[in-house]
Amino acid sequence: MSLESGSRPASPGGDGATGVRLLLVRHAKAVRKGRPVNDVDRQLSKRGRGDAPRTGRWLADFGPGPDFVLCSPSRRTRQTWRLAAPALEDPPPVVYDERLYNAPPSKLVSVLAERAPGLRTVLLLGHNPGIHELAAALCGSGPPDLLERVRAGFPTSGVVVVEVPGGWERLSPGSGRVTACWSPAD
Repeated sequence: MSLESGSRPASPGGDGATGVRLLLVRHAKAVRKGRPVNDVDRQLSKRGRGDAPRTGRWLADFGPGPDFVLCSPSRRTRQTWRLAAPALEDPPPVVYDERLYNAPPSKLVSVLAERAPGLRTVLLLGHNPGIHELAAALCGSGPPDLLERVRAGFPTSGVVVVEVPGGWERLSPGSGRVTACWSPAD
């Protein structure tokens, strides 16, 4: 597995002076929607159970790992994190926040602003369309091939890495630079 953008970027600072890093992760492939299971209770499919650990290994290889994880409380996002986390040398604390379940980008940003101050790198594990819309809105600069990938979609188990100069309080449309994109299909 290699980074799309080449070399590994340096870890930004969490003090706002040099910036922060946001790791956006979409949950792994889930079973199809249907009765009698509510959407929030959908579990990972066989493919998802195989892909989630690969996401964890990519995150470990990408390094440095997140300081904190914000995760939707759905069953499929919880399962994704539980399968990805063991690949990290020192898995960070995780918070399952009800507000992240199928949230729009504005809600994702407000939860980040509330929970991320003082942290350098935060992993946000969520759902489409919100996670994709957030990535597309934040990524105002970066290598053209990565910007195109971000705009094209956000596959299950995928990761988009966004650097934000100036810290979490500067999180706004176009404020981020995409530095890496990965999915199990890579």
